Amino acid sequence: MHGFIEVDMGDKPALRPKAPIAPALRAIAAAILAHARTAIGDPERASEDTVHEFRRAMKQWRALMRLLDPFLADAARWRTEARDHARSLGTARDGQSALNAFDDIAEKGLALSPRSLATIRTRLEAVREGEEKAVLTPALREGIIGWLDAVTAAVEAWPLDGLDFEALAARLATGYRTARRLVPSDWSQASATERHELRQRVVEHRYQMELIEPLWPRFGRMWTEEAERLRDRLGRCQDLEVLERLAGPHQPLAPWRSRLTPPCNDRKTELAQRAARIASRLFAERPKAFRRRLEALWDHGR
Repeated sequence: MHGFIEVDMGDKPALRPKAPIAPALRAIAAAILAHARTAIGDPERASEDTVHEFRRAMKQWRALMRLLDPFLADAARWRTEARDHARSLGTARDGQSALNAFDDIAEKGLALSPRSLATIRTRLEAVREGEEKAVLTPALREGIIGWLDAVTAAVEAWPLDGLDFEALAARLATGYRTARRLVPSDWSQASATERHELRQRVVEHRYQMELIEPLWPRFGRMWTEEAERLRDRLGRCQDLEVLERLAGPHQPLAPWRSRLTPPCNDRKTELAQRAARIASRLFAERPKAFRRRLEALWDHGR
């Protein structure tokens, strides 16, 4: 078997040839949970940073749990619990997401006066600040920390000692296949829900591939960076959806709905075209060929 090598603390745990796999996976899991605990456990940290870092760690955790689902009895439950904890903080990201989208279309030029632009920004900032105060309560922090501690304690007992890389390669190929099947045949007709589902699977695939980056660092970095670019384009589309929602009836930006909706739609079309080009490269291989490539990299590294 192969896997994790004790390296400098500045290096992230990952799967590496010539060492056991099970300790690698336990180290990876522990590092993710430790990062999440650091983010959520520091009351002095800015709320925006806390939410961002914790949700990012939970995406990594969920990707790992989906990868290990056949090998851990509690993987599905831990993935669901991580999703629920991330969602409990999700509304604290809506204001920031809308601000990101507003800045994006503002850079392209909006038919609005400087006064209107300033007012919209002020209202979005108020939405963001209100969400953060409402969501990040001491009780919520304590509940999440308790969950993180319980799961961390369980990691050392994970029964993974018999796991080989061929089984992991099969799971990586499954994630690749799932994302590949969700790539729209016609991006112009893809709904917001379809783009969101693809983005979720791309995020999981991106973090799963990060685990094996040391097998071929240049290839691994290229792959994860390409997946990150695809995630970014799809995420920006989602941010624009949030902005449009806040411009709906009885919402804070309702007075500017007719001015914001057309540029939001134009920008989503542009981003979807870019996403389509990236997806065509990232998912060009058939899943079986993708799996064979991973296995060849592993064997070569031995």
